[in-house]
Amino acid sequence: MTFMSRNPQLNRDGSLQHLLTIEGLPRQIILDILDAAVPFTEVAEREVKKVTNLRGKSVFNLFFENSTRTRTTFEIAAKRLSADVINLNVSTSSASKGETLLDTVDNLAAMQADMFVVRHATSGAPYLIAQHLDATGKDHIHVVNAGDGRHAHPTQGLLDMYTIRHYKKDFTQLTVAIVGDVLHSRVARSQIHALSTLGVPEIRVIAPKTLLPTGVERLGVRVFHDMKEGLRGVDVVMMLRLQNERMEGALLPSSQEYFKSFGLTPDKLQQAKPDAIVMHPGPMNRGVEIDSAVADSGQAVILPQVTFGIAVRMAVMDMLAGGSKGAAA
Repeated sequence: MTFMSRNPQLNRDGSLQHLLTIEGLPRQIILDILDAAVPFTEVAEREVKKVTNLRGKSVFNLFFENSTRTRTTFEIAAKRLSADVINLNVSTSSASKGETLLDTVDNLAAMQADMFVVRHATSGAPYLIAQHLDATGKDHIHVVNAGDGRHAHPTQGLLDMYTIRHYKKDFTQLTVAIVGDVLHSRVARSQIHALSTLGVPEIRVIAPKTLLPTGVERLGVRVFHDMKEGLRGVDVVMMLRLQNERMEGALLPSSQEYFKSFGLTPDKLQQAKPDAIVMHPGPMNRGVEIDSAVADSGQAVILPQVTFGIAVRMAVMDMLAGGSKGAAA
């Protein structure tokens, strides 16, 4: 059995080759990424134009699925590392003309790509690309998963962990609640795997039964269907966006009913600890998932998440390109 079949994200010496998912990622590599992001946070916060870590490297943003926010933060991160950035909305180009995914990858690889940032509606597409590149002798090209289907969104999970550590320091003393559309959320899966790996003792999910995957308890979470009960005594509240574009059939009576039961309001938030932080991956649906009074409150750290996201994506790309440690202990 090859090392590739054991963990397609790591190369033979155990360092990071691709970032495809947080599931199965060694704890030390997660911590290395979070540590590497600290100096890049200063770059993001102070709006320093560039550092030179990726000078001469070409980063291709391959977005087979629309996402302005994620694509923009990856673009900013790569440019601040001095990389050459090529943005491709592939859904409106070659793929729509019948070219296969791997044909597209091969053609772009021939343009001297160093890194592919991939977003795709099909779960597993970034894995397929990474395996193809490694199998065809193009293992110098790194793949970053920017969200695939319902499967994973690892950089979002990492930036969420960075945010939690920034405000709460120690993961091993926390109770964290993830609220909302867990069923369709690749973010929730990445969050749960990251929180578990980093030693959070209690992870709760709060949602209506129709928005929870079957057997979610097997991920090591406690399930709640009552918002106030689920939020009681938590340190961190992680809200999720309703993924209306991925819903099939009537999973909810109405957005108003959803807000009444599962929207985060000041009254419900009072059940959490007084110093609890409120997070959201964005874009927010005010009046559906979260009340404006909460979103704009001192407990919300939603805008810092965006800033931290640039720093974390800089750290990931720098590590893949060999600039940071990134090796499992």
